Parts: sequence; structure tokens; C-alpha cells
Amino acid sequence: MTQDLMPNTAQMASPSYRMAAVDQDFVLSDSMRGVRFLMEYAKAEEALRAWGVRSTIVVFGSARIREDQPWYQTARAFGRLASERGGALRGNVGEPRDNVIATGGGPGIMEAANRGATDIGAPSVGFNVTLPHEQAPNAYSTPELTFLFHYFAMRKMHLAMRANALVVFPGGFGTFDELFEILTLRQTNKAPAVPIVLVDKAYWTSVIGFEALLEHGMIARADLDLIGFAEDAEGIWAELLSRGLRPHENIE
Repeated sequence: MTQDLMPNTAQMASPSYRMAAVDQDFVLSDSMRGVRFLMEYAKAEEALRAWGVRSTIVVFGSARIREDQPWYQTARAFGRLASERGGALRGNVGEPRDNVIATGGGPGIMEAANRGATDIGAPSVGFNVTLPHEQAPNAYSTPELTFLFHYFAMRKMHLAMRANALVVFPGGFGTFDELFEILTLRQTNKAPAVPIVLVDKAYWTSVIGFEALLEHGMIARADLDLIGFAEDAEGIWAELLSRGLRPHENIE
């Protein structure tokens, strides 16, 4: 058999012969981490732009809150109210949507806020992330705006980059993480002057010693002005407005 008639099975079976874009071993290799990071940014960005999501109101809180608890009902009521009044329902061709509810995509408070938007037919965003015990997306974020990230850093970036406001319900480490991420960006002027509202002042002042931080010289008095408090959906909305949130009239 001549050389040019010999089968090239070995060459075609070699990993090096796979096209780079469909070679999972290559795409998931250590050297391609930067490319994967870019892909996570671009995929969500493309979908958000396609839906005209110009700005969001980020809602965070415990995934452990159940539907029969008051905090859940407050988050649901706020998701509905903010979507009605904030501009999420704007949907004519070429018109952006503002103050769209965006959450971490999971259960509890996040589900409640997404559910409130769904109650009135407004879109909402779910930024999920892979966890040791896999988090499933809740049933209320808009399917086309429900994302799954591997990198916490890129998820955080998408949560922050369109945020017009942050509303934080009682929660644990994950909730604290998001709260202090945005607070630090505000404190260091790395983010616009977005209002930050904590729901249930009694809870927050019992679990975080804000005044103690001030007394020990760890923060300035002005840093405490970055935070507002509210107790119910109307109170959250009023506090956001008083702190500079710009609502947009919905256009039929």
C-alpha cells in the first residue's frame, strides 16, 4: 500500500486535530481560564442587551426563607411594585427597560423578588452560580434571562454593572458578601452613587455592629450614610427614591 493510500486514522483521532472551539479538553484547560471568563461575560451581556435591560435593582437575601415567612412576602411585594413603577415593563421596539429586578437566581428571597416581577408580567434576571450542592434556578426568573456562572467574580460583575440600587433582605454569608461588595465599591467611589437599602433594621443592627465599627475607627461617619433601612415594600421604594433612584414611567 502506498503512503498516500494509507489511512490517516491516528492523525484524525489526535486531540490536536479537534477544532479549538469544540475541543472541551482545550476549552476547559487551565490556559483558557481567561477565555472562559470572557465567555461568561459575553453570553450574559448579549442576552441582557437583547432584552433591553439597561439597569437593574438587585435584590439579595437568604435562600432559606420560606414562602410562609413575612420577609418572603415583602420581597415578593417589592418585586412587583418596583417592576410596576421602575420601568421594567417598557417594551416597545428600541426602548430600554430600567430597574429590572435582578437576583442571585435561587430560592428564598431571590425567588420571592423574581416572583413579584412575574406577578405582573415583567421580566426579571437570575444570576445563578455553580455551588458544591448545586443550586437550581427558581421558577420565576425570565428563562432567557436566567444565567449560570462558574466564576463568582463574573457573576458579581454582572450583578453590579447595571445596578441602579441594591435591596438586601436578612441573610447569611452569601448575602453579606454581596452587601459588602457593593458597599466597598461605593465607599471607594468605584461604583456610581446607587442607593443601598437594608430590610428589617432590627435584624441588621443586631447582626452587624455598624456603630461599633465607627467607634473603633474602622469606618467614617459618612460611610454609614451609604445605608438606608426600610420595613416593607412601600418603605423600600420610598427610601430608594429619597436616595436618588430614578423611576421611569411605563409606556403602554
